[in-house]
Amino acid sequence: MRSILPLIALTLIAAPASAIPAVGETAPAVSGTDITGKARTLKQVAGRKGTVLMFFRSASWCPYCKAQLIAMNEDAAAPLAQRGYSLVGLSYDDVPVLAKFAAERKVAWPLLSDPQSKVIDGWQLRDPAYPPGNRAHGVPRPAIYVINAKGIIRARLMEDDYRKRPPASAVLAAVDALGQ
Repeated sequence: MRSILPLIALTLIAAPASAIPAVGETAPAVSGTDITGKARTLKQVAGRKGTVLMFFRSASWCPYCKAQLIAMNEDAAAPLAQRGYSLVGLSYDDVPVLAKFAAERKVAWPLLSDPQSKVIDGWQLRDPAYPPGNRAHGVPRPAIYVINAKGIIRARLMEDDYRKRPPASAVLAAVDALGQ
């Protein structure tokens, strides 16, 4: 009897690897718990024209994330709302961490908790640099997606270095470039 191992190995090698969602694709599912403890989906928090979904590492210990969240709160949340888009943040942080940050910084837009990193994994954004046991295990690579009302990704802003984040002005420019 012939071994099927070479066939299995060939199938695994030939199978395409999962990729980070790209512009033009349907956005993977998004659900999380907001700072009030209520389960939310992307559809429930979307604006009239869509959503700007921001994946961030932690509102507790990541200084780059905190700075980005503050900048988006001060410079992007209201202009996005005026353009018909909701701003939504998603992290592996627990609800109390997100609630504390939102209260301290007067964040009025949804911050969603994904403590098991299920959404993060569904988007293929888990940062592989952190093994189990590390406090950062499960964090996403920072990314911002503009998703239209039909659930299609219209723009992605993402840097290779987690210390570099697109400014709020770049997010607004990406939304404005869509001309919706």
